[in-house]
Amino acid sequence: MEYFRKRINAKLFLSYLAVLMVGGMVLLSTVFFAVPAAYNRHMTREAVVIADGTPLPGPGMMGMGQGPGAGRGLGQAQEFANFRAGVLDALGYAALAAVLVAAVVSMIFSRQIVAPLRAMMSASQRIADGRYDERVSVSGSDELAQLAERFNRMAERLEQTESMRRQLIGDVSHELRTPLTAIGGYMEGLTDGVLPATPETFEQVRAEASRLSRLVDDLQELSRVEAGSYRLDVHPVALSVLLETTAKRLLHQFDEKQVHLTRSLPTDLSPVLADEDRITQVLTNLLGNALAYTPAGGEVTVSAAKIGNEVLISIRDTGFGIPAESLPHIFDRFYRVDKSRSRAAGGGSGIGLTIAKALVEAHGGRLRAESAGEGQGSLFSFTLPISR
Repeated sequence: MEYFRKRINAKLFLSYLAVLMVGGMVLLSTVFFAVPAAYNRHMTREAVVIADGTPLPGPGMMGMGQGPGAGRGLGQAQEFANFRAGVLDALGYAALAAVLVAAVVSMIFSRQIVAPLRAMMSASQRIADGRYDERVSVSGSDELAQLAERFNRMAERLEQTESMRRQLIGDVSHELRTPLTAIGGYMEGLTDGVLPATPETFEQVRAEASRLSRLVDDLQELSRVEAGSYRLDVHPVALSVLLETTAKRLLHQFDEKQVHLTRSLPTDLSPVLADEDRITQVLTNLLGNALAYTPAGGEVTVSAAKIGNEVLISIRDTGFGIPAESLPHIFDRFYRVDKSRSRAAGGGSGIGLTIAKALVEAHGGRLRAESAGEGQGSLFSFTLPISR
């Protein structure tokens, strides 16, 4: 019974079988009850009973000049014809009744199949019209119920995507408005003579323009990464050399902020399968994030270790840390733990971690964030497959 309950093809088979059984029972019942009456009716037509009860000669009786054998043969033939006519009449009534009952039974069974499909058709049309909160009811556990569950899951994903799209538009608008407002304010001050036309003022305008340009570049990169419109040039890479090169490239920024950068790398670190440029971008984003959220006098440590068939790269800092409620959202677009930190203050655009996560997952790895809480620092680690 469990098989028939969870398989729509089994339900269809049972419905067809039930229709056939019901039609057959109706046919047999009609023949059983209708044949005697039909037979008697046809036999009665062969004998005309007069008032005193004497039958008149008919096709089934012997006439003048007929011998006993001829009359008996004609009578048997006529009786067979009457019997056949009676059976045909009964079969006609039975067939009509069987068709009507089978039609009713098939409508009842088919409604259980068609109704959920019509509900999904109506819901899909409403979703196409922009009502992403539309859902269909799920009953049972057969293929139609599974289809309804997947339909609801699809509608939920579409609703989440639409919500993220609206949030992205709002976030982009906010991020673009900040440097544009600053540039507009500087230009208005220069026009009104409030601000002096000094190299320092023009440097501030240039800095805001550069900030705006970097944001646009981040958005373009995010769009390409999330759409998967880039190619990975995957080949064996000496990870220790890549980590050292990236760390040395950022060492000047760490020295300016007086944050100590430490490397803890084993000498026998296995090569990994990776796109060198993309992993450099991941490391740059993670190290830049650690630098931005680590105060002067703090420390950032880069380490790597082989774990099974993967290499685990970790970047630990002694910075502000991540609250527990922020950890699930740390890789969301434009998300910043400290909302008061602006881009100018080193808070970044909130896109770098999103890009890093997408690039690591494109390599078949995993990127995660850990923190013991505010003021306890944070740890970002990701994996890459080892080159065989």
